[in-house]
Amino acid sequence: MTPVSGSGGTLPGRAMPLLICFSHLRWNFVFQRPQHVLTRATRQFEVVYIEEPIEEPGAEPGWTVNQVKADAGTVTVATPRIPAGLPHAARISLLEVLVGRLLNGRTPDVAWFYTPMALEFARDIRAAVTVYDNMDELSLFHGADSRMLLLETELMARADVVFTGGHSLYEAKRHKHRNIHPVPSSVDTAHFQRRAVRAPEPAELKPIANTRVGFFGVIDERMDMALLDSVADLRPDLQFVMVGPTVKIDAGTRPDRANIHWLGGRDYADLPGMLHHWTCGFMPFALNDSTRFISPTKTPEFLAAGLPVVSTPIRDVVRPYGERGLVRIATTPAQFAEAIDLAIADAGAPAWRRAVAAQLAGTSWDRTWSFMLGRLAELADVELEVQYA
Repeated sequence: MTPVSGSGGTLPGRAMPLLICFSHLRWNFVFQRPQHVLTRATRQFEVVYIEEPIEEPGAEPGWTVNQVKADAGTVTVATPRIPAGLPHAARISLLEVLVGRLLNGRTPDVAWFYTPMALEFARDIRAAVTVYDNMDELSLFHGADSRMLLLETELMARADVVFTGGHSLYEAKRHKHRNIHPVPSSVDTAHFQRRAVRAPEPAELKPIANTRVGFFGVIDERMDMALLDSVADLRPDLQFVMVGPTVKIDAGTRPDRANIHWLGGRDYADLPGMLHHWTCGFMPFALNDSTRFISPTKTPEFLAAGLPVVSTPIRDVVRPYGERGLVRIATTPAQFAEAIDLAIADAGAPAWRRAVAAQLAGTSWDRTWSFMLGRLAELADVELEVQYA
């Protein structure tokens, strides 16, 4: 990102409708649902993405404002900077002032929330349309704020439309809003699919022998470390490649074996080259509160890269991917070890490849955004061009 404004920043007036998004995720952390959706939103909107504040001792209150190239323009990523250690009420009051300063008198056409916690300092924003894109059940994540559920109730009452990150989350919340829609994780197939000429093998993979079984994504309390450890113990002939940042857990709790390789985070642009040199994808998610409603974006991304996949029985993976024979489902270490072999055999079967292609043909982030935009067009007093891919 290239900084364009320092501590006081305000938004210039623009001809496009203004969409302001409040998110719990850093734009540059992992490229996932918010980035896929909002880069496409730049076709119709001026998009401003407000991250959680950076709190530092003695910091002068203000903004770091950066422009990120996107699908049809740019996303303005705005990060508040505030002093550390403020009492809660003073912190919220300061953030309210900063958001008002950033908007500089402009009224957003769309206020888009990924976290209910932002409502504490965004209540005074009266956008034409308020969206709650409920991608995860954040209240069940480790360290969730005790105010989360109360604020979500308030946000549900305020929102004009609610999207959920998967069908299981939709089923749990469909009774809470009159205009709620399941919008499962999608995929940019063209980004991940294998080409006639494979990308060069990444340097960090060259010392790792085949057969490589890989995971990419955030490594946190949702990962079943004991399962990973046991499967790696049962199958010393397999190399388990773990790609992604480790957060909210002690890195020392990760299993340490010669056939488990922790490579750290990688850019979204680098993932296809990594996946194309793996033999199988796997998702050893724990079965706990934090995974009860997840809809892993990596499921269709693995498949788009031509990889067979083995997963624990996450509901939004079992249905539809497991039920349609696209992903092998396993629970115990022994089942996982066997399922990896069967999944690799599946990948060589023309019938499996045809079934994967049929599944992926019905989903894309372009279609996801078009669906969302259609719901906005039904509500917004702004002219929006909706094109369904």
